[in-house]
Amino acid sequence: MSYATLAGRTAVVTGAASGMGEATARLLASHGVRVALLARRTDRLAELAAKIEADGGQALVVTADVTEAASVDAAVETVHAAYGDVDLVVNAAGVMLPNPVTEGRIDEWQRMLDTNVAGALRVIRAFTPDLIAAAAAGRTADLVNVSSIGAHVPFPHYAVYGATKAALTYLSQSLRTELGPRDVRVTNIEPGLTDTELGGHIDNAELSSQLDGMFDALIGLSADDIADLIAFATSRARHVNLRQAIVLPTRQA
Repeated sequence: MSYATLAGRTAVVTGAASGMGEATARLLASHGVRVALLARRTDRLAELAAKIEADGGQALVVTADVTEAASVDAAVETVHAAYGDVDLVVNAAGVMLPNPVTEGRIDEWQRMLDTNVAGALRVIRAFTPDLIAAAAAGRTADLVNVSSIGAHVPFPHYAVYGATKAALTYLSQSLRTELGPRDVRVTNIEPGLTDTELGGHIDNAELSSQLDGMFDALIGLSADDIADLIAFATSRARHVNLRQAIVLPTRQA
């Protein structure tokens, strides 16, 4: 599919070291978007940037941790120095750490809250002024938040993860009331079972095995499937906001 209208835009993609973030960055860059790659793993970002540039695209490595405000602030300076203002932000950084609530894994809860909710908010705070300015200048401006079907559908032992994604989904809904009147689009993507590194974060062997079994049975989505949806949504005419997209494997109810 052609996404010609994306050419010439400038994007920030968090979680760009792997999974949906990496796939989205690659796809956007292949359609002429200058992409700032934000994540903690510099080596992975450097590899991705090299691939993008070898294919004729533009990519900027920005080592950043969305759980730290100072790190995000420094990332803004790096992006602005290299590319100027951005007009497309993809919040794809996330962590999934399922365990029974009765285990009281406060460390896991805090990590998910810091990344999935507060981390997204830090990025929104940092780059929303750019989006507002781009829209005011008559350009297309997009904020894309990658949530999860877990925001709506409860799964045993995923209570805290689902709660963080429900918060992100609600945040996206509320932001549309603030940013929509200023011509900034807010899109919330809620993937179902998708093949990413999230499953590798799980230290519960039983839950990890269950996830593997579900993926085999349901033929899960790929990160490229989600990237394709993000590229589609952000390449529409600027007055069209695909506000909410739930995307599941065909076999997932």
